Amino acid sequence: MDRYGRRRLLHLLLLLSLLFCAACARLAWMQLGLGSGFGSEPALSRRSVTQRSEGFAVDSGRGQFADRKGRPITGVPIRSFVAFPDYGMPRGSRSALRQAAKALGTSPDKLEQWLKKLEFPEAWRASESPGAAALTEDQAEAVRRAGLLGVSVLPYRNRYPAQPLPLHAIGYLSQDPARLSRLYPDKLADHRFQRTELIGGAGMEKSLDRFLHGLGPTVVSQFADAAGRPLSGLGLRTSGPGNPHYPLQVRTTLDLDIQREAEEALAAAGVRQGAAVVLDAADADILAMVSLPRMNPYAIGEPGTDERNHAITAFPPGSVFKAVTLAAALESGKADLGTKFRCDGAYGRYGLKCWRHEGHGELTLEEAFAESCNVAFAALAERLDPAWIQITADRLGLGRKVGWFADSFIDGKPLRLLGEEEPGTIFASKKAAQDGGVRTGTGIGQRDVRVSPLQAANLVVSLLHGGRVFAPRIVSEIRYADGGLAASISPQASPSRYGKIRPETAAAVLTAMRAVVTEGTARGALASSRWPLAGKSGTAELAGKSKARRDHWFVGYGPAKGKPKYAVAILIEEQPAGLRNKAAAAFGELMERLRLSDRRLPVPGTAAGAEKR
Repeated sequence: MDRYGRRRLLHLLLLLSLLFCAACARLAWMQLGLGSGFGSEPALSRRSVTQRSEGFAVDSGRGQFADRKGRPITGVPIRSFVAFPDYGMPRGSRSALRQAAKALGTSPDKLEQWLKKLEFPEAWRASESPGAAALTEDQAEAVRRAGLLGVSVLPYRNRYPAQPLPLHAIGYLSQDPARLSRLYPDKLADHRFQRTELIGGAGMEKSLDRFLHGLGPTVVSQFADAAGRPLSGLGLRTSGPGNPHYPLQVRTTLDLDIQREAEEALAAAGVRQGAAVVLDAADADILAMVSLPRMNPYAIGEPGTDERNHAITAFPPGSVFKAVTLAAALESGKADLGTKFRCDGAYGRYGLKCWRHEGHGELTLEEAFAESCNVAFAALAERLDPAWIQITADRLGLGRKVGWFADSFIDGKPLRLLGEEEPGTIFASKKAAQDGGVRTGTGIGQRDVRVSPLQAANLVVSLLHGGRVFAPRIVSEIRYADGGLAASISPQASPSRYGKIRPETAAAVLTAMRAVVTEGTARGALASSRWPLAGKSGTAELAGKSKARRDHWFVGYGPAKGKPKYAVAILIEEQPAGLRNKAAAAFGELMERLRLSDRRLPVPGTAAGAEKR
């Protein structure tokens, strides 16, 4: 070979070397995911995992929620019965099938039919639960001994366990390609997300979605031949991201024990539609949030369920709103607790009547509040400039969103933890507020007034703190999987642009709320409670198709002597007109459960679980 030939060969080899280096660099870039940001992952790794036809995701890799004590709310680990398609190969003997079916609590024929229909790996699901069925150790051992081909007992995480009941505050996941494209165009473009990716559809699954996406699933795959048939004896292989920082763990302020007590208190009262909110009286942390009807996160829209969170939906509050009217009168100087009114059963204008047909006679403003006299509060509201009612409501956190909010969170973007919270209303417009009939209706919590159970419970906390309004939080911190702190969410205030009410006003309203229980409308239901209690009941008339129905409310706190621990709002919807308010009794039931629960807390310096004596 001459000198020119050697030079051409050298150039060719050099070119091939450069192309090889470029290919290696490109492969490394995709495999290592270089240049990716917070919460991203190696794109090639994720695509190789998700595209395995014989893979079963035992963990989605999505961030999980826990209660304030660290107990899991989502992603509870279980043992699951997982089967891979058999592609025509025999599973095993009939006796082996019977043994596995017995362990699962089903018939051999039903199990056989399920196995034959499999096109993809699936987990066995019990008929009464939408998630994968959890096996006991004995069940798991029996399945293993059966030795069916392509069947394994694998660790698995149901996103939403059957117990505790799925929570509206946590929300659900859904497929929404349009929203996915709007929120995550970059991740779709570089194939980190597929268009079928599940994203938060409601609740904190939605508000925290951008932090909850993990680095991809952990997948268990079956060894198969070229035709996809399982190869006996070669076992399974597990693959996943393997990053110790992910998935993130969200510590909520919810307490599963208190959540259960609230659910059971509503069940004991026969409530089918409504809500209960329990706040920590110290800082308005959300300890429990119940919404009925229940939600099925695996089948949104299923008959008998409702994905709407009634605890943050605004409803007519009825006489509960008289606490605001009372505060507005005290703030404006138009009245005090001793101001006298006369009730003969009818107001004389606007068709407004008192619930007591014969009237209350002459009574003070404090007595009118305790007896929930509509005539006295209609007269009081008509004396007031409507601006005083609107401003006082705003100062107490009504007519606006109060849930925890940050203009700029750790990623520089805004964050509202309870994104679906409705602000509610006081007056529909300034013009409407000038009408006397509107103003009297507003004064007793009717007309255009709308308040959510969360706002109502928070109103009580505001009064307990001399008028300071908190922004109820439902998350305290977000941590990495290895325990490192990603973000801390501290309690914060939700001040009104109009300032706050005077501490003297707050104290007077609390005094009147105590009178509701000791000598007013809630005396029969609550006066004998083991804890001294205080609060305000409300019965809201509904319009439209529900005109013959009423919503029952009770908001209050306990204990009313010493240091209050809990502020509570109870809403029972769509009750027949004329039925006695059931919410006060439900409130009393819940407070008694909380009192007993507090007695069961461990005493410092004693063994866990020891009772206070």
